[in-house]
Amino acid sequence: MTAIPVSLLRAESYEPDALRASLEALLAPLGGMGAIVKPGDRVLLKPNLLTGARPTKECVTRPEVVACVAQMVREAGGEPFLGDSPAFGSARGVAEANGYKPLLESLNLPVVEFHGKRYEVVNESFNHLRLCKEAMEADVVINLPKVKSHAQLTLTLGVKNLFGCVPGKMKAWWHMEAGKDRDRFGEMLVETARAIAPDLTIADGILGHEGNGPSGGEPRQISVLAASQNVFALDRAMVDILSVDPQSVPTIAASQRLGLCPDPADLTFPLQTPAELQLPDWRLPSRLIPIDFGLPRVMKSSFKHLYIRWLKEPLRAYANRS
Repeated sequence: MTAIPVSLLRAESYEPDALRASLEALLAPLGGMGAIVKPGDRVLLKPNLLTGARPTKECVTRPEVVACVAQMVREAGGEPFLGDSPAFGSARGVAEANGYKPLLESLNLPVVEFHGKRYEVVNESFNHLRLCKEAMEADVVINLPKVKSHAQLTLTLGVKNLFGCVPGKMKAWWHMEAGKDRDRFGEMLVETARAIAPDLTIADGILGHEGNGPSGGEPRQISVLAASQNVFALDRAMVDILSVDPQSVPTIAASQRLGLCPDPADLTFPLQTPAELQLPDWRLPSRLIPIDFGLPRVMKSSFKHLYIRWLKEPLRAYANRS
């Protein structure tokens, strides 16, 4: 197998100048942003926009990272836009609740709300998986996950972040359909990632979220930025940094079964190695909770989604105008 580069870098700060220098150094071994983005490309920036309810808990990709990547895309001649399908609320509403509004305005960065289309994935078991046409039709996809523990999946990294390209309440349907089997659910997430095939994944691990994530834990300094053109390779390197058994993470276990996750011996680290950045005491969830959503939970989730989308966010927007 051809060696797969995973660029890892110790980074301590979201201060714009320091972050820009870190990202340029991080991408240099991959050829820089110009190797990923060509003039005229429409470039989807896919952050983790989990929730607008806990902006101080480091549950979402930091806006500083998205802003810096958007600037680098523009400088390479690309046309960036931000897109996601949060569990609750709209992409714009969740982004603004997490401090994205200044960057959206200063960069005039479009926000696209994801919608679904039928898309046949490689694995016949998931040929009814609906993915967002906005993601599938972008010229370039830059995946921008947050490094977090996850109470259902142990960790959420690059592969899991692409589940945000499944539109709206289809995510809850997949929790019901596949969630009773951790192996099957992991394979569904891996097939989602394989179908979207992000051109670049940059993991925001300067501050992560440990413990009972994806939102119920606490911020934790990891001091790591990671980048790769192979999302499965990036996730495999990150579990070594966090000292987590890869078989305990359903997405990594599934990618190994499907032959998509490279062996650690096939990874190259042009900057720093996982051993140099290793964090021995990263906190995982105190207990894992079921992946599947029973019907009452789906109904509750749907009502919450409708409340946020059609009542809470319009009221907040009206108050901000007043």
